[in-house]
Amino acid sequence: MQEWIIAMLVISVLLVLRDMAKTFFRGRSFLKAEQPAEEKNPQKEKVERYAASFRKLADSFYGLPYRKDYLSSGQVEGIIQETCDEVCSHCYQREMCWGARSQDMYLGSEHLVRSMEEGTQEKLQEAKSSWMSICSRFSQYYETLGNAYMRERQQLLFDNRMIESRLAVAQQLQEMSRIMDMVAEDLYDISLADPQLKLKLSKLLRKRHIVLKQAWVMDKVEGRRQIFLTMRARSGQCISVNEVAQLLSREFETPMAASSGGRRIVNGEYHTVHFVEDVSYQILYGVSKLTKEQEKVSGDNYICRQEDAGRFVMCLSDGMGSGMDANRESEEVVELLEQLLESGFSQETAAKLVNSALVMKGQEGNFSTVDICAVDLYTGICNFLKAGASATFIKRDHWVEAISSESLAAGLMQQIDFETSSRKLYHGDYLIMMTDGVLDALPAMREEETMKEIIMDIHEETPKEMSRGILERVLGYSDYTARDDMTVLVAGMWKK
Repeated sequence: MQEWIIAMLVISVLLVLRDMAKTFFRGRSFLKAEQPAEEKNPQKEKVERYAASFRKLADSFYGLPYRKDYLSSGQVEGIIQETCDEVCSHCYQREMCWGARSQDMYLGSEHLVRSMEEGTQEKLQEAKSSWMSICSRFSQYYETLGNAYMRERQQLLFDNRMIESRLAVAQQLQEMSRIMDMVAEDLYDISLADPQLKLKLSKLLRKRHIVLKQAWVMDKVEGRRQIFLTMRARSGQCISVNEVAQLLSREFETPMAASSGGRRIVNGEYHTVHFVEDVSYQILYGVSKLTKEQEKVSGDNYICRQEDAGRFVMCLSDGMGSGMDANRESEEVVELLEQLLESGFSQETAAKLVNSALVMKGQEGNFSTVDICAVDLYTGICNFLKAGASATFIKRDHWVEAISSESLAAGLMQQIDFETSSRKLYHGDYLIMMTDGVLDALPAMREEETMKEIIMDIHEETPKEMSRGILERVLGYSDYTARDDMTVLVAGMWKK
């Protein structure tokens, strides 16, 4: 429970840090801009030292023992010694058994313990049969040995749970370090615009009755231009921020757009507006859902959102089972993923943190599938991340590709291996995501092949109509009965 509280506090601090960064970044002072470019900002160095401290703290957690799936030799020896003290100490054959035959006794006892550990009934029965010919007090010895083994096994499971919790906290501390480094770069790598550029922008905006007070620029690694303008409108006018973006686009000969989430109108008060290079693609999406027969609530949940960095993210989650409990689990997954992705986390890191949160809650059966598609709207590169999720399909002209996964669902174990892959998408491509209730309704052993045929047979162009058409055809394979929750999410990509 303590680790769960720590984890939630860590995530809360990360989100607060990110929000503080955004507030400061879009603020009006930008004090660092007054410094010469060649001087390293002392505040940036301070934040970087904080980040290094968190990395060191995370490393200390990683240095702790890792989980164990089997009892150690020392633990097995302790079980045997405990059993011997309780059973054999009162046996008249003790001197003979643990004297000349001590090696056989020990090996036989160890074989019994390892057979219990493997859980194979056949091997356990074989070990018991061998032991019956060795020990005259077989029943009492076996019962006492089994009780001692169960106590050690429970302790091992508890230790593993604690180790997983520490690993989860270590991951979050490490991610906090990365976010702080990123915040330091964002906050202090901004500089005042060149005087000639500022003068050119002032003349340009003056024609639209806008007074420019200050301008900043920031060059990111990707090479995309970002401009911050502190400005106001004259004579009580209100001018659309989109109109300013069009002026900048003509001036720089590059499509520019106002960052989402900012101001939409320039009025009589000074405000700082963030402009970025506009994306190359746009995405429209549609979804169709069916709830399992005799259930009132679907256990599937999804999110679709476009982020400031020009990334469109779709996430689909299927909670275990169906009904209210499944809905609650998948809703928790998508809401936490949305918050983490909005705060700047990478999709893999966000998925790992969500998995850590589910593991540390420790509720039996509390797991959900995670299926994420993140499209870079500048390049068209789509990154896929799956944990226990169904295949995702890409439709392009006259062919369909399936992106499959065999990984476990989130919440089952701490060190989960998320399956990741990337594809280049083009104008007119469609992404089709679905939960396992859809594929499970198709003929066994041919689910993906059948789905490809269904998708190729769909001629609707809007994502909403396509998702509805897919679901209708799938229902035809199951006598128009939803035996599980079904969700089909379709997104189409077009060049701007």
